[in-house]
Amino acid sequence: MRHDDSQSSRLVVLGASGGTGRAVVDVALRAGHAVTAVVRRSDAIPPAPGLTVAVLPVLTDLAHVVAGHDAIISALGTNDRGPSTVCSDGIRATLLAMKETNVRRLVAVSAHGAAESRDRSLYSVLLWASVKHKMRDKEAMEALIRQSDVDWTIVRPPALKDTPATGGYRTGNDLRITVTSSVSRADLADFLVREAVRPAFVRQAPRIAA
Repeated sequence: MRHDDSQSSRLVVLGASGGTGRAVVDVALRAGHAVTAVVRRSDAIPPAPGLTVAVLPVLTDLAHVVAGHDAIISALGTNDRGPSTVCSDGIRATLLAMKETNVRRLVAVSAHGAAESRDRSLYSVLLWASVKHKMRDKEAMEALIRQSDVDWTIVRPPALKDTPATGGYRTGNDLRITVTSSVSRADLADFLVREAVRPAFVRQAPRIAA
């Protein structure tokens, strides 16, 4: 689907080679935006019109990548089962680069169940029991973002599915999430790009679900 935007934006996508990151790149390009995809390997993402690939094995010295862009979308994550600082380290470097280049807009994927959204529900209990290391990293990332002065939005999805976009997803700060809640990566990507280009939840942490 193509967004109804009056002009294209210049977007940086972190974690562009992952499932969500690839979906974000695809949605943004189809919407007519110029995308810089940050990846660890040059073969991690295929070339496409409107796409610039920035190869950074380690997320340091990001300033030369984000300079001149309108917004950054972070889809950072890892498949590692043990302790990880991928999200928090990546966002720390990102915020530093944003300060150096005066890029103001940041949209970051976290997870429902992080920080104040962690409740006593069965969803949160099961999530933390299965991926507690990832959730701790997400919480550390969120804390860094909240302490910054950028125009941030933290997006908290439930379980992600590799299914086609529906365009019928729901968003909101108080959206109820249960053990059966899910959203497709394609719908999540659509919301991330829309929120980066036309902010509706600045300095908020909306949830999203099908």
